[in-house]
Amino acid sequence: MLDYNNVIFKTVFDYGLNIFSAIAILVVGNMAAKILKRVISTILTKSGQEKTVISFISSLIHVLIMTFAIIATLAKFGIQTASFIAVIGSAGIAVGLALQGSLANFASGFLILLFRPFKSGDFIEAAGVTGRVEDVLLLTTILISTENIKIIIPNGKLYSDIIKVYPKS
Repeated sequence: MLDYNNVIFKTVFDYGLNIFSAIAILVVGNMAAKILKRVISTILTKSGQEKTVISFISSLIHVLIMTFAIIATLAKFGIQTASFIAVIGSAGIAVGLALQGSLANFASGFLILLFRPFKSGDFIEAAGVTGRVEDVLLLTTILISTENIKIIIPNGKLYSDIIKVYPKS
């Protein structure tokens, strides 16, 4: 009877230790993600980056750190993480192929916001249209033509074309 109690105690203790370790990994991972997100956000803000770029990069950093924390937690419970990582990779490829056009627009929008070939208020000619830039979003750029017509251009098309930025008069 004594050996049976020892086995139960050892099993409960081991599982309790694993659960405590897993919670600690998640808490520390979440704290590290929040701190790093805040630091990256502060650095990018001081460097004068657009709010959209700051939000995207800091959120991406947070998600990546939390993903690593979750994978470490799963490994703590003895779950094979190699197959889990392979599934995440395969899903990423499938989503990437399905959203190829949107991702091109997104990447182009990110590059436009990062490198700033033009900004809101500039008068530009690109993708066969001319107008004043009203707003630069992640997927599209909005122009107002000289006839006061709103023109929405996908960023993929805009960034792959020659962009003429006219001087302000």
